[in-house]
Amino acid sequence: MPIMRFTRFTHRLTRFTAVAGFTGLAAVALVAGVAAQQGPDRAKPPALGPAPSLTLPPIVKRTLTNGLPVWIVEMHKVPLVDVTLLVKSGASADPAGKIGVANVTADMLDEGAGTRSALDIADAIAFLGGSLGTGNDWDSSIVRLHLPVANLDEGLSVMSDVALRPTFAPAEFDRVKKTRLTGILQGRDNASTLAALAFAKVLYGDAHRYGAPIGGTEASVTAMTAADVKAFHAKVYQPANAQLIVVGDVTAASILPKLEQQFGTWKNTGPVPKVTLPPPPPAAPRMIYLVDKPGAAQSQIRIGQVGVARSTPDYFTLDVVNTILGGSFTSRLNQNLREVHGYAYGASSSFSMRRSAGPFTAAAGVQTDKTTESLREFFTELSNIQELPAADLERGKNYEALGFPQGFETLSGMASQLTMLGVYDLPATYFNDYVPMIQAVTLTTAEAAARKYIVPDKFAIVVVGDLSKIEKRIRDANFAPVKILSVDDLIK
Repeated sequence: MPIMRFTRFTHRLTRFTAVAGFTGLAAVALVAGVAAQQGPDRAKPPALGPAPSLTLPPIVKRTLTNGLPVWIVEMHKVPLVDVTLLVKSGASADPAGKIGVANVTADMLDEGAGTRSALDIADAIAFLGGSLGTGNDWDSSIVRLHLPVANLDEGLSVMSDVALRPTFAPAEFDRVKKTRLTGILQGRDNASTLAALAFAKVLYGDAHRYGAPIGGTEASVTAMTAADVKAFHAKVYQPANAQLIVVGDVTAASILPKLEQQFGTWKNTGPVPKVTLPPPPPAAPRMIYLVDKPGAAQSQIRIGQVGVARSTPDYFTLDVVNTILGGSFTSRLNQNLREVHGYAYGASSSFSMRRSAGPFTAAAGVQTDKTTESLREFFTELSNIQELPAADLERGKNYEALGFPQGFETLSGMASQLTMLGVYDLPATYFNDYVPMIQAVTLTTAEAAARKYIVPDKFAIVVVGDLSKIEKRIRDANFAPVKILSVDDLIK
Protein backbone atom coordinates (compact mmCIF):
# COMPACT_ATOMS: atom_id res chain seq x y z
CA MET A 1 0.00 0.00 0.00
CA PRO A 2 2.69 2.61 0.79
CA ILE A 3 4.31 1.87 -2.60
CA MET A 4 1.01 2.35 -4.43
CA ARG A 5 0.39 5.70 -2.75
CA PHE A 6 3.89 6.83 -3.69
CA THR A 7 3.30 5.71 -7.29
CA ARG A 8 0.03 7.65 -7.58
CA PHE A 9 1.73 10.73 -6.07
CA THR A 10 4.56 10.44 -8.61
CA HIS A 11 2.06 10.09 -11.44
CA ARG A 12 0.19 13.22 -10.38
CA LEU A 13 3.50 15.12 -10.02
CA THR A 14 4.50 14.02 -13.53
CA ARG A 15 1.16 15.21 -14.96
CA PHE A 16 1.56 18.56 -13.16
CA THR A 17 5.07 18.98 -14.57
CA ALA A 18 3.87 18.19 -18.05
CA VAL A 19 1.06 20.75 -17.83
CA ALA A 20 3.46 23.36 -16.43
CA GLY A 21 5.71 22.70 -19.41
CA PHE A 22 7.89 25.46 -20.61
CA THR A 23 6.59 27.98 -18.08
CA GLY A 24 7.98 26.01 -15.16
CA LEU A 25 11.32 25.40 -16.84
CA ALA A 26 11.66 29.09 -17.62
CA ALA A 27 10.95 30.01 -14.01
CA VAL A 28 13.59 27.60 -12.78
CA ALA A 29 16.11 28.98 -15.23
CA LEU A 30 15.30 32.56 -14.20
CA VAL A 31 15.75 31.79 -10.51
CA ALA A 32 19.03 29.99 -11.18
CA GLY A 33 20.32 32.92 -13.20
CA VAL A 34 19.46 35.45 -10.51
CA ALA A 35 21.03 33.25 -7.82
CA ALA A 36 24.21 32.97 -9.86
CA GLN A 37 24.38 36.74 -10.20
CA GLN A 38 23.53 37.44 -6.53
CA GLY A 39 25.36 34.63 -4.75
CA PRO A 40 26.71 35.15 -1.24
CA ASP A 41 29.85 37.23 -0.96
CA ARG A 42 32.33 34.82 0.60
CA ALA A 43 35.25 37.22 0.38
CA LYS A 44 34.52 38.54 3.85
CA PRO A 45 32.50 37.38 6.88
CA PRO A 46 29.02 38.85 7.32
CA ALA A 47 28.85 41.99 9.42
CA LEU A 48 27.95 41.52 13.06
CA GLY A 49 24.80 43.09 14.38
CA PRO A 50 24.62 44.95 17.67
CA ALA A 51 25.13 42.99 20.88
CA PRO A 52 21.76 41.72 22.15
CA SER A 53 20.44 43.32 25.28
CA LEU A 54 20.81 41.28 28.45
CA THR A 55 17.74 41.14 30.67
CA LEU A 56 18.38 39.47 34.00
CA PRO A 57 15.96 38.68 36.81
CA PRO A 58 16.28 41.13 39.70
CA ILE A 59 18.44 40.49 42.74
CA VAL A 60 16.19 40.35 45.80
CA LYS A 61 18.21 41.47 48.82
CA ARG A 62 17.29 40.43 52.34
CA THR A 63 19.03 40.07 55.72
CA LEU A 64 18.75 37.31 58.33
CA THR A 65 18.19 38.22 61.98
CA ASN A 66 21.91 37.88 62.72
CA GLY A 67 22.77 40.44 60.01
CA LEU A 68 23.84 37.91 57.36
CA PRO A 69 23.03 39.40 53.91
CA VAL A 70 21.08 37.23 51.46
CA TRP A 71 20.82 37.72 47.69
CA ILE A 72 18.11 35.78 45.87
CA VAL A 73 17.66 35.42 42.11
CA GLU A 74 14.65 33.46 40.87
CA MET A 75 15.21 31.12 37.91
CA HIS A 76 12.25 28.79 37.53
CA LYS A 77 12.94 26.83 34.32
CA VAL A 78 14.27 23.79 36.18
CA PRO A 79 13.42 22.58 39.73
CA LEU A 80 16.95 23.12 41.03
CA VAL A 81 18.60 25.51 43.45
CA ASP A 82 22.15 26.69 44.00
CA VAL A 83 23.09 28.07 47.44
CA THR A 84 26.48 29.70 48.03
CA LEU A 85 27.93 30.84 51.31
CA LEU A 86 30.52 33.47 50.43
CA VAL A 87 33.16 34.30 53.04
CA LYS A 88 35.01 37.45 52.07
CA SER A 89 38.47 36.27 53.06
CA GLY A 90 40.83 34.06 51.12
CA ALA A 91 44.50 33.20 50.92
CA SER A 92 45.45 36.87 51.25
CA ALA A 93 44.18 36.66 54.83
CA ASP A 94 46.66 33.94 55.84
CA PRO A 95 48.19 34.89 59.21
CA ALA A 96 51.87 35.81 59.17
CA GLY A 97 54.03 32.72 59.01
CA LYS A 98 51.09 30.42 58.26
CA ILE A 99 50.97 30.43 54.46
CA GLY A 100 48.25 28.16 53.11
CA VAL A 101 46.06 27.98 56.22
CA ALA A 102 43.06 29.59 54.46
CA ASN A 103 43.25 27.06 51.65
CA VAL A 104 43.62 24.10 54.01
CA THR A 105 40.70 25.40 56.10
CA ALA A 106 38.42 25.45 53.05
CA ASP A 107 39.68 21.99 52.09
CA MET A 108 38.87 20.64 55.57
CA LEU A 109 35.29 21.92 55.88
CA ASP A 110 33.64 18.83 54.37
CA GLU A 111 36.06 16.37 55.99
CA GLY A 112 33.70 16.00 58.94
CA ALA A 113 31.15 18.44 60.36
CA GLY A 114 28.53 18.36 63.11
CA THR A 115 27.83 14.71 63.82
CA ARG A 116 28.74 13.58 60.29
CA SER A 117 32.03 12.13 59.12
CA ALA A 118 33.48 12.96 55.70
CA LEU A 119 31.87 9.82 54.25
CA ASP A 120 28.54 10.64 55.91
CA ILE A 121 28.56 14.07 54.27
CA ALA A 122 29.36 12.63 50.85
CA ASP A 123 26.68 9.94 51.20
CA ALA A 124 24.03 12.41 52.37
CA ILE A 125 24.57 14.80 49.46
CA ALA A 126 24.69 11.95 46.93
CA PHE A 127 21.41 10.55 48.31
CA LEU A 128 19.81 13.97 47.83
CA GLY A 129 20.93 14.05 44.19
CA GLY A 130 23.13 17.08 44.68
CA SER A 131 26.68 18.28 45.01
CA LEU A 132 28.48 20.20 47.72
CA GLY A 133 31.87 21.82 47.25
CA THR A 134 34.25 24.01 49.20
CA GLY A 135 37.17 26.11 48.06
CA ASN A 136 38.92 29.42 48.12
CA ASP A 137 40.96 31.86 46.07
CA TRP A 138 43.00 34.90 47.02
CA ASP A 139 40.05 37.03 48.13
CA SER A 140 37.26 34.67 49.17
CA SER A 141 36.23 31.25 50.44
CA ILE A 142 32.99 29.51 49.52
CA VAL A 143 30.72 26.61 50.35
CA ARG A 144 28.38 25.83 47.45
CA LEU A 145 25.35 23.51 47.46
CA HIS A 146 23.51 22.46 44.29
CA LEU A 147 20.54 20.09 44.37
CA PRO A 148 16.85 19.56 43.52
CA VAL A 149 14.70 22.14 45.26
CA ALA A 150 12.54 19.35 46.74
CA ASN A 151 15.54 18.26 48.85
CA LEU A 152 16.57 21.73 49.97
CA ASP A 153 15.75 21.31 53.68
CA GLU A 154 18.00 18.28 54.08
CA GLY A 155 20.70 19.81 51.91
CA LEU A 156 20.82 23.05 53.88
CA SER A 157 21.18 21.06 57.09
CA VAL A 158 24.33 19.41 55.74
CA MET A 159 25.63 22.67 54.28
CA SER A 160 25.26 24.62 57.51
CA ASP A 161 27.14 21.92 59.42
CA VAL A 162 29.96 22.01 56.87
CA ALA A 163 30.25 25.81 56.91
CA LEU A 164 29.62 26.54 60.58
CA ARG A 165 30.48 23.38 62.52
CA PRO A 166 33.45 21.60 60.91
CA THR A 167 35.14 19.23 63.33
CA PHE A 168 38.69 19.42 61.95
CA ALA A 169 39.24 15.87 63.21
CA PRO A 170 42.95 15.17 63.80
CA ALA A 171 42.97 12.04 61.64
CA GLU A 172 41.36 13.87 58.72
CA PHE A 173 43.68 16.84 59.16
CA ASP A 174 46.74 14.58 59.07
CA ARG A 175 45.46 12.92 55.90
CA VAL A 176 44.79 16.24 54.16
CA LYS A 177 48.18 17.53 55.26
CA LYS A 178 49.99 14.47 53.91
CA THR A 179 48.09 14.73 50.64
CA ARG A 180 49.03 18.41 50.38
CA LEU A 181 52.72 17.66 51.02
CA THR A 182 52.64 14.88 48.44
CA GLY A 183 51.23 17.31 45.89
CA ILE A 184 54.00 19.81 46.65
CA LEU A 185 56.59 17.07 46.19
CA GLN A 186 55.03 16.04 42.87
CA GLY A 187 55.26 19.65 41.76
CA ARG A 188 59.03 19.24 41.53
CA ASP A 189 58.46 17.10 38.43
CA ASN A 190 55.90 19.40 36.79
CA ALA A 191 57.39 22.12 34.63
CA SER A 192 54.17 24.13 34.56
CA THR A 193 53.98 24.13 38.38
CA LEU A 194 57.62 25.18 38.64
CA ALA A 195 57.05 28.01 36.16
CA ALA A 196 54.12 29.34 38.19
CA LEU A 197 56.11 29.16 41.44
CA ALA A 198 59.12 30.88 39.93
CA PHE A 199 57.06 33.61 38.26
CA ALA A 200 55.28 34.53 41.49
CA LYS A 201 58.53 34.53 43.44
CA VAL A 202 60.47 36.77 41.06
CA LEU A 203 57.57 39.25 40.75
CA TYR A 204 56.62 39.56 44.43
CA GLY A 205 59.50 38.18 46.47
CA ASP A 206 59.32 36.28 49.74
CA ALA A 207 57.90 39.14 51.80
CA HIS A 208 54.65 39.43 49.83
CA ARG A 209 51.82 36.88 50.16
CA TYR A 210 51.45 36.70 46.37
CA GLY A 211 55.01 35.45 46.15
CA ALA A 212 54.06 32.02 47.55
CA PRO A 213 51.48 29.49 46.30
CA ILE A 214 47.89 29.75 47.45
CA GLY A 215 48.03 26.28 49.04
CA GLY A 216 51.18 26.89 51.04
CA THR A 217 54.82 25.87 50.85
CA GLU A 218 56.49 22.68 52.00
CA ALA A 219 57.74 24.44 55.14
CA SER A 220 54.44 26.16 56.00
CA VAL A 221 52.29 23.07 55.48
CA THR A 222 54.71 20.91 57.47
CA ALA A 223 54.49 23.34 60.40
CA MET A 224 50.69 23.77 60.16
CA THR A 225 48.52 22.29 62.94
CA ALA A 226 44.83 21.56 63.32
CA ALA A 227 44.74 24.35 65.92
CA ASP A 228 45.89 26.82 63.25
CA VAL A 229 43.01 25.81 61.01
CA LYS A 230 40.45 25.99 63.81
CA ALA A 231 41.68 29.44 64.82
CA PHE A 232 41.46 30.74 61.25
CA HIS A 233 37.93 29.40 60.86
CA ALA A 234 36.81 31.00 64.12
CA LYS A 235 38.20 34.42 63.18
CA VAL A 236 37.19 34.57 59.52
CA TYR A 237 34.01 32.49 59.12
CA GLN A 238 31.56 34.93 60.71
CA PRO A 239 28.23 36.44 59.56
CA ALA A 240 29.82 39.90 59.53
CA ASN A 241 32.28 38.62 56.89
CA ALA A 242 29.87 36.51 54.85
CA GLN A 243 26.94 36.52 52.47
CA LEU A 244 24.42 33.97 51.17
CA ILE A 245 23.62 33.81 47.46
CA VAL A 246 20.62 31.75 46.30
CA VAL A 247 19.78 31.09 42.66
CA GLY A 248 17.05 28.79 41.39
CA ASP A 249 13.46 27.66 41.59
CA VAL A 250 12.66 29.50 44.82
CA THR A 251 11.16 32.75 46.02
CA ALA A 252 12.22 34.98 48.87
CA ALA A 253 9.15 33.91 50.81
CA SER A 254 9.93 30.21 50.40
CA ILE A 255 13.68 30.27 51.02
CA LEU A 256 14.18 32.81 53.80
CA PRO A 257 12.61 30.72 56.61
CA LYS A 258 14.84 27.81 55.64
CA LEU A 259 17.96 29.98 55.64
CA GLU A 260 16.96 31.52 58.95
CA GLN A 261 16.60 28.08 60.49
CA GLN A 262 20.05 26.93 59.38
CA PHE A 263 22.11 30.14 59.47
CA GLY A 264 20.15 32.60 61.62
CA THR A 265 21.71 31.48 64.91
CA TRP A 266 25.27 31.87 63.60
CA LYS A 267 27.02 34.41 65.82
CA ASN A 268 29.94 36.78 65.35
CA THR A 269 32.90 35.94 67.58
CA GLY A 270 34.89 39.17 67.31
CA PRO A 271 36.41 41.57 64.81
CA VAL A 272 37.42 40.01 61.49
CA PRO A 273 41.18 40.43 60.87
CA LYS A 274 41.82 43.15 58.31
CA VAL A 275 43.91 42.15 55.32
CA THR A 276 46.69 44.61 54.50
CA LEU A 277 49.22 43.50 51.93
CA PRO A 278 52.45 45.43 51.40
CA PRO A 279 53.04 47.06 48.03
CA PRO A 280 54.81 44.78 45.56
CA PRO A 281 58.48 45.39 44.85
CA PRO A 282 59.15 48.03 42.20
CA ALA A 283 59.50 46.73 38.68
CA ALA A 284 63.08 45.84 37.75
CA PRO A 285 64.70 45.93 34.30
CA ARG A 286 63.94 42.96 32.09
CA MET A 287 65.47 39.71 33.32
CA ILE A 288 65.29 36.06 32.25
CA TYR A 289 65.10 33.40 34.95
CA LEU A 290 65.92 29.83 33.91
CA VAL A 291 64.94 26.69 35.84
CA ASP A 292 66.48 23.38 34.80
CA LYS A 293 64.10 20.49 34.10
CA PRO A 294 66.28 17.80 32.50
CA GLY A 295 64.53 15.76 29.84
CA ALA A 296 61.55 18.11 29.57
CA ALA A 297 59.73 17.69 26.27
CA GLN A 298 58.61 21.32 26.37
CA SER A 299 59.78 24.62 27.77
CA GLN A 300 57.27 26.39 29.98
CA ILE A 301 57.38 30.15 29.44
CA ARG A 302 55.90 32.81 31.73
CA ILE A 303 56.36 36.49 30.88
CA GLY A 304 54.94 39.54 32.63
CA GLN A 305 54.95 41.99 35.47
CA VAL A 306 52.83 43.14 38.40
CA GLY A 307 49.48 44.22 37.00
CA VAL A 308 46.49 45.94 38.56
CA ALA A 309 43.88 45.43 41.27
CA ARG A 310 40.26 44.56 40.43
CA SER A 311 39.27 48.08 41.43
CA THR A 312 41.23 49.64 38.57
CA PRO A 313 39.23 52.21 36.54
CA ASP A 314 40.83 50.65 33.45
CA TYR A 315 39.14 47.28 34.00
CA PHE A 316 36.98 47.27 30.86
CA THR A 317 39.74 48.65 28.67
CA LEU A 318 42.20 46.01 29.87
CA ASP A 319 39.56 43.34 29.35
CA VAL A 320 39.43 44.25 25.66
CA VAL A 321 43.19 44.69 25.28
CA ASN A 322 43.89 41.29 26.83
CA THR A 323 41.27 39.59 24.65
CA ILE A 324 43.11 40.88 21.60
CA LEU A 325 46.53 39.94 22.96
CA GLY A 326 45.98 36.50 24.48
CA GLY A 327 42.51 36.13 25.98
CA SER A 328 40.81 34.24 23.15
CA PHE A 329 41.56 31.51 20.63
CA THR A 330 41.89 34.09 17.86
CA SER A 331 44.19 36.29 19.96
CA ARG A 332 47.50 37.46 18.58
CA LEU A 333 49.61 35.25 20.83
CA ASN A 334 47.68 32.09 20.07
CA GLN A 335 47.50 32.75 16.34
CA ASN A 336 51.22 33.46 16.21
CA LEU A 337 52.65 30.66 18.31
CA ARG A 338 50.06 28.00 17.51
CA GLU A 339 48.55 28.67 14.10
CA VAL A 340 51.36 30.44 12.23
CA HIS A 341 54.49 28.84 13.69
CA GLY A 342 53.25 25.66 15.39
CA TYR A 343 55.56 26.18 18.36
CA ALA A 344 52.86 25.58 20.99
CA TYR A 345 49.51 23.92 21.44
CA GLY A 346 48.23 27.21 22.84
CA ALA A 347 49.44 30.58 24.08
CA SER A 348 47.55 33.02 26.28
CA SER A 349 47.70 36.08 28.48
CA SER A 350 45.73 37.31 31.48
CA PHE A 351 45.43 40.00 34.12
CA SER A 352 44.86 38.30 37.47
CA MET A 353 42.93 41.09 39.17
CA ARG A 354 42.60 40.70 42.93
CA ARG A 355 41.90 43.14 45.75
CA SER A 356 45.57 44.03 45.44
CA ALA A 357 47.53 44.17 42.19
CA GLY A 358 47.86 40.67 40.80
CA PRO A 359 50.20 39.61 37.98
CA PHE A 360 49.90 40.18 34.26
CA THR A 361 51.05 36.92 32.63
CA ALA A 362 51.68 35.73 29.09
CA ALA A 363 52.22 31.99 28.98
CA ALA A 364 52.77 28.93 26.81
CA GLY A 365 54.34 25.52 26.78
CA VAL A 366 56.53 25.39 23.65
CA GLN A 367 58.70 22.89 21.79
CA THR A 368 62.10 22.64 23.40
CA ASP A 369 63.94 23.23 20.12
CA LYS A 370 61.82 26.34 19.46
CA THR A 371 62.22 28.01 22.86
CA THR A 372 64.32 30.94 21.63
CA GLU A 373 62.09 31.47 18.59
CA SER A 374 59.03 31.40 20.83
CA LEU A 375 60.50 34.03 23.14
CA ARG A 376 61.16 36.24 20.13
CA GLU A 377 57.53 35.92 18.97
CA PHE A 378 56.28 36.65 22.49
CA PHE A 379 58.30 39.87 22.59
CA THR A 380 57.03 40.83 19.16
CA GLU A 381 53.37 40.51 20.14
CA LEU A 382 53.83 42.05 23.58
CA SER A 383 55.43 45.10 21.95
CA ASN A 384 53.00 45.36 19.05
CA ILE A 385 49.91 45.37 21.32
CA GLN A 386 50.63 49.04 21.96
CA GLU A 387 49.39 49.76 18.45
CA LEU A 388 45.93 48.47 17.55
CA PRO A 389 44.22 48.49 14.17
CA ALA A 390 40.57 49.48 14.40
CA ALA A 391 39.50 46.04 13.15
CA ASP A 392 41.34 44.30 16.01
CA LEU A 393 39.71 46.58 18.55
CA GLU A 394 36.22 45.93 17.17
CA ARG A 395 36.84 42.19 17.14
CA GLY A 396 37.97 42.25 20.77
CA LYS A 397 35.02 44.34 21.86
CA ASN A 398 32.54 42.11 20.05
CA TYR A 399 34.11 38.98 21.52
CA GLU A 400 33.61 40.27 25.05
CA ALA A 401 30.18 41.81 24.49
CA LEU A 402 28.66 38.86 22.62
CA GLY A 403 30.12 36.29 25.02
CA PHE A 404 29.04 38.03 28.21
CA PRO A 405 25.48 36.55 28.41
CA GLN A 406 26.91 33.02 28.37
CA GLY A 407 27.95 33.44 32.00
CA PHE A 408 24.30 33.59 33.08
CA GLU A 409 22.91 30.53 31.26
CA THR A 410 22.97 28.14 34.23
CA LEU A 411 22.25 28.38 37.94
CA SER A 412 25.92 27.83 38.73
CA GLY A 413 26.94 30.45 36.19
CA MET A 414 24.57 33.01 37.68
CA ALA A 415 25.78 32.13 41.19
CA SER A 416 29.41 32.61 40.13
CA GLN A 417 28.64 36.01 38.63
CA LEU A 418 26.86 37.11 41.81
CA THR A 419 29.75 35.80 43.91
CA MET A 420 32.16 38.02 41.98
CA LEU A 421 29.80 40.94 42.54
CA GLY A 422 29.86 40.28 46.29
CA VAL A 423 33.60 39.68 46.63
CA TYR A 424 34.62 42.93 44.96
CA ASP A 425 31.68 45.08 46.09
CA LEU A 426 30.75 45.90 42.51
CA PRO A 427 27.77 48.18 41.90
CA ALA A 428 24.30 46.70 41.41
CA THR A 429 24.32 48.09 37.86
CA TYR A 430 27.50 46.22 36.89
CA PHE A 431 25.83 43.54 34.77
CA ASN A 432 23.76 46.05 32.81
CA ASP A 433 26.72 48.38 32.42
CA TYR A 434 29.18 45.73 31.21
CA VAL A 435 28.41 45.67 27.48
CA PRO A 436 28.09 49.48 27.13
CA MET A 437 31.40 49.93 28.98
CA ILE A 438 33.10 47.40 26.71
CA GLN A 439 31.68 49.03 23.59
CA ALA A 440 32.83 52.45 24.84
CA VAL A 441 36.53 51.43 24.71
CA THR A 442 38.34 53.47 22.06
CA LEU A 443 41.63 53.08 20.20
CA THR A 444 43.06 55.92 22.24
CA THR A 445 42.16 54.44 25.62
CA ALA A 446 43.14 50.89 24.59
CA GLU A 447 46.58 51.88 23.33
CA ALA A 448 47.17 54.08 26.37
CA ALA A 449 46.29 51.17 28.71
CA ALA A 450 48.56 48.79 26.78
CA ARG A 451 51.48 51.23 27.05
CA LYS A 452 50.83 51.76 30.76
CA TYR A 453 50.35 48.17 31.91
CA ILE A 454 52.30 46.06 29.39
CA VAL A 455 55.89 47.30 29.52
CA PRO A 456 58.34 44.91 27.82
CA ASP A 457 61.42 46.61 29.29
CA LYS A 458 60.16 45.68 32.79
CA PHE A 459 59.22 42.07 32.12
CA ALA A 460 60.26 39.13 34.24
CA ILE A 461 60.71 36.10 31.97
CA VAL A 462 60.66 32.61 33.44
CA VAL A 463 61.61 29.59 31.34
CA VAL A 464 61.50 26.07 32.78
CA GLY A 465 63.02 23.43 30.53
CA ASP A 466 66.03 21.30 29.70
CA LEU A 467 68.83 23.84 30.06
CA SER A 468 71.32 21.57 28.30
CA LYS A 469 69.26 22.18 25.14
CA ILE A 470 67.97 25.73 25.57
CA GLU A 471 70.29 27.80 27.77
CA LYS A 472 73.04 28.60 25.26
CA ARG A 473 70.68 29.78 22.53
CA ILE A 474 68.75 31.94 25.01
CA ARG A 475 71.96 33.57 26.21
CA ASP A 476 73.23 34.05 22.66
CA ALA A 477 69.96 35.77 21.68
CA ASN A 478 70.74 38.44 24.28
CA PHE A 479 67.11 39.14 25.11
CA ALA A 480 68.05 40.15 28.67
CA PRO A 481 70.43 39.20 31.49
CA VAL A 482 70.00 35.59 32.60
CA LYS A 483 69.78 34.20 36.12
CA ILE A 484 69.52 30.52 37.10
CA LEU A 485 67.02 29.44 39.77
CA SER A 486 67.12 25.99 41.39
CA VAL A 487 64.08 23.85 42.04
CA ASP A 488 65.02 23.81 45.71
CA ASP A 489 64.71 27.61 45.72
CA LEU A 490 61.11 27.28 44.56
CA ILE A 491 59.85 24.35 46.64
CA LYS A 492 60.88 24.69 50.25
